[in-house]
Amino acid sequence: MSKGIELNVINGYFDHAHCLICLTRQQTLSDVMKIIKGESAYWINKNKLTRTKFVWQDDYWAVSVSEKHVPRVRNYILRQEEHHKGKTFEIEINRFMQKYGWTNSNNN
Repeated sequence: MSKGIELNVINGYFDHAHCLICLTRQQTLSDVMKIIKGESAYWINKNKLTRTKFVWQDDYWAVSVSEKHVPRVRNYILRQEEHHKGKTFEIEINRFMQKYGWTNSNNN
């Protein structure tokens, strides 16, 4: 729990990352994401893991998860490479948004 962030699991695919995070009452999602993005971009650039300077996009997307679903979400995050062999992240997000009736705030 570095920087006071309880990061349960993290994994991703070539164009996105998933994190399962437990927030305390004093933490805001915005503050936690700022720390995660800032520290990880610094580490990626310091270790020259990309040919050009690495920067995260400005936005992020988050949903809350009930405690009973944590094992299922953890498994989903850990299996990203296998999961995305069948569908792109964009297709997955669009289906999720349709299923729950959400709209993209960038299009409003």
